[in-house]
This record gives sequence, C-alpha cells and structure tokens, in this order.
Amino acid sequence: MTTTLYWYDWAGYAGVALVLLAFLLLQARKLDGYGLAYQLMNVLGAAGVALSLLFGSFNWPAFLLELAWIAIGLYGIVRGVRTRRLGRQ
Repeated sequence: MTTTLYWYDWAGYAGVALVLLAFLLLQARKLDGYGLAYQLMNVLGAAGVALSLLFGSFNWPAFLLELAWIAIGLYGIVRGVRTRRLGRQ
C-alpha cells in the first residue's frame, strides 16, 4: 500500500512541527512568549495546518482551532509591535 502525499499534506506536517517546536522552545526558555519569532512560528504553523485542512480532509473543529490560533498569534504580533514602539519613545 502506498500513500501519496500532496503539497498540502507537507504544509500540514510542517505546520504541526513548527507549532510544536515553538512550544518546546518556549518551555525550554529559548524563546520569549512575547517575541516575534514565537508568534510567527505559531501563525505560520497554524496556517500550514489550516491549508492541509482546506485542501485535504476538512474538519470544522480543527479548522476553527487553527483560525483562532492564527488570530491570537496576529494579536500577539500587533501587541508586541505596539509595545516596542511605546518603549522606544
């Protein structure tokens, strides 16, 4: 039995790896939870998983979770940018 992996499958696997790596690095205190790198890893990871759901086997609960993950990550990025701007003034 062979399994064909498409681009969206790879996007999903990469997304999962990115989100888990971000969490691992946060727990290991290698990343700051308020930092841009952590937020971007979460947003891009969730986007990869969302793409795999859109083009592969769709699942509403998982898709809504990924949308929320993206929204929260974007909020963190915007908040971090605003905080850095206020700190520089």
